[in-house]
Amino acid sequence: MATPHMQHDLLYGNIKLFAGTASPHLADEISDYLGQPLCGRDIIEFPNENLFVRLHSSVRGQDCYVIQTTSSPVHRNLMELLILIQTLKLDSAGRITAVVPYLCYGRSDKKDKPRVPITARLVADMIQIAGADRYMTFDLHAGQIQGFFSIPGDVLRGFHILKDYLLEIAPNLYNPVVVTADLGFAKKGRTYAELLHTGLAFIEKKRTADIKNPQSMTIIGEVKDRDVILVDDEVNTGGSMVHAVEILKAHGARDIYMVFVHPILSENAAERLASLPVKQFITLNTVHIPKEKQALFGDRLVLLSISAMLGEVIRRANEGRSVGAMFNE
Repeated sequence: MATPHMQHDLLYGNIKLFAGTASPHLADEISDYLGQPLCGRDIIEFPNENLFVRLHSSVRGQDCYVIQTTSSPVHRNLMELLILIQTLKLDSAGRITAVVPYLCYGRSDKKDKPRVPITARLVADMIQIAGADRYMTFDLHAGQIQGFFSIPGDVLRGFHILKDYLLEIAPNLYNPVVVTADLGFAKKGRTYAELLHTGLAFIEKKRTADIKNPQSMTIIGEVKDRDVILVDDEVNTGGSMVHAVEILKAHGARDIYMVFVHPILSENAAERLASLPVKQFITLNTVHIPKEKQALFGDRLVLLSISAMLGEVIRRANEGRSVGAMFNE
């Protein structure tokens, strides 16, 4: 008589892990966690910049996971993801899950001006049309992006990884307060404050016409003579965080701990952040940070890995077990 696990294998097939070129270290860590080797594939770029993918072995009827973040170079990485998914689809994979730690175009989530696109919806459509049956990602810029997908997905929260480290350092902080880099992150900021049993303050930010350079205006709450845990979902050019640190210091904050999920660090963001009077930069490897950028921060960079969480979610998805149970949800 077949066990439930054997029956499940008949339904979904075995786990097959594939990786694009965007997150090789993360893919290796997930592979190690699951005890499953990465499957062989060739990704070839022709002289005309067209990409070509070839699988080394059949995936017919198997449960396939494509690990590929969509940070810089965004369009190369996005196309790799789409072509890998379609290649698996055409080889009759049993089920295909796009594992995208950082989903590009998340800020283009609404039509807030005349004659502009909603590119996050376009990206969701492309992932589905390529052949994905499911998706996994971390901390979408806006919750409504989940509604752009008509396939099921797991939107994981970096908070669940960051919180263990924050609880570890919290006893050593002086009268700490959680500060959000803008009002849009206030609700998530409250989650951090409740975890650490601290106060909560907000930086009120008014955006100028130049969306790359928002201007921080004032602080709502008390930070004077307190250690600050400054939280946000992603750091791109670093402009918001530079302004935030400047205004916190101007208001008498003590040590600042900068906490964020997605380290995009485009342009000269790493240099700008590394020059700030910040005690620690605490983030995740949803986006690969090159060694030369890591070196700028020295031992102030605390880089926590999402591999164990993603590996466990992949295992549970394959076995048909609850993911919410991991977080008591």
